Amino acid sequence: MYVPNGNIARRGLRGWWASPPRSGMQRIISPWEYRHLRAWAGVRMASGTALVGLGVVTVSFGGDDGKTYGWAMAFLAAAAANLAFAYWELSIARSAAART
Repeated sequence: MYVPNGNIARRGLRGWWASPPRSGMQRIISPWEYRHLRAWAGVRMASGTALVGLGVVTVSFGGDDGKTYGWAMAFLAAAAANLAFAYWELSIARSAAART
C-alpha cells in the first residue's frame, strides 16, 4: 500500500457522500444527517407537529374562503411529509441498530 498516513478515504464530494456506506434509497440522506438519524427524526417530528398545529389554527380562525382551506391543506401536507420521512428515518435507525 502506498498510503503514508493510513487515511484511505476517497477524496472529493463523491467520497464524502459515500461515507458512511449505505445502500439504495438511504443514499438520498446526506451523510451528516445519516450519522444522527434519531436526532433528525426528532426534529422532523417536532416540525411536523408544529405544522399540524398551524393547519388546525388556520382552519379554526380562518374565514369561509378557499384560501383558508388551501393554506391549511398546504400545512397539513407538509406535516404529513415530515412525519412520514421521520418514520422512515427511525425505521432505518432501528434496522441499523439490530445489525450491529
